[in-house]
Amino acid sequence: MKNSIYNSLMERKQQQKKSFAVLVDPDKVNEKRMEKLIRLAIDAKVDYFFVGGSLVVSDYLDQCVLAIKENCNIPVILFPGSPSQISKHADALLYLSLISGRNPELLIGQHVVSAPAVKQSGLEILSTGYMVIDGGAPTTVSYISNANPLPADKNEIAMCTAMAGEMLGMKLIYMDAGSGAKKPVSESMIQKVASCIEVPLIVGGGIINPEKAYLNCKAGADLIVVGNAIEKDENLIKEISSAVHGNIASVIL
Repeated sequence: MKNSIYNSLMERKQQQKKSFAVLVDPDKVNEKRMEKLIRLAIDAKVDYFFVGGSLVVSDYLDQCVLAIKENCNIPVILFPGSPSQISKHADALLYLSLISGRNPELLIGQHVVSAPAVKQSGLEILSTGYMVIDGGAPTTVSYISNANPLPADKNEIAMCTAMAGEMLGMKLIYMDAGSGAKKPVSESMIQKVASCIEVPLIVGGGIINPEKAYLNCKAGADLIVVGNAIEKDENLIKEISSAVHGNIASVIL
């Protein structure tokens, strides 16, 4: 089984290098917009593209992935909202288990159904402990998952959940406040979780400026994911990438 993406994430973590991923929702882009996003991502030295969404009602997933693969060398990681969101053209797949909820379908049920197709895809599979954190507003992922998010002020619960996920064999822990969250995951929660796990920590949801991205990295996040804010202002790609990669001069604190 391929492990190149995971190995790169682990190497960057060990070297204390932070990573930045641009999240692309296939329902919200077209060919012209993809061309611009790819160009901006190359210029900004973005580390990864995440592709996926909670619904994906269009048939643009494959085309979206192919557009990236044909025009740059930035790895493409699928961030699926359902088992049907698979493209063999990507590099890797976040195989998400919603460890913050108590919906058995999203802990293991959908995985059992999707396993043959996922195995056949040939993608690098990244088992991911997915933790939805309360971002102060109802999100699509909370509605679709039919599971309550973790309270934003319960750092110890988040810490224990992440520890359990790692001990169960998850290769990554992903803390997500959800697309368009009013409140992003707090630095104190990130710090608490990062201090007790050894696998890479991904943080996303509600990150709308380079300052927050920088502070999340400083708190212990290894990979920052931004999607919704970039949909509103594509110029944030360069600013956030610069902040994540340690160009402190670009961040006003």
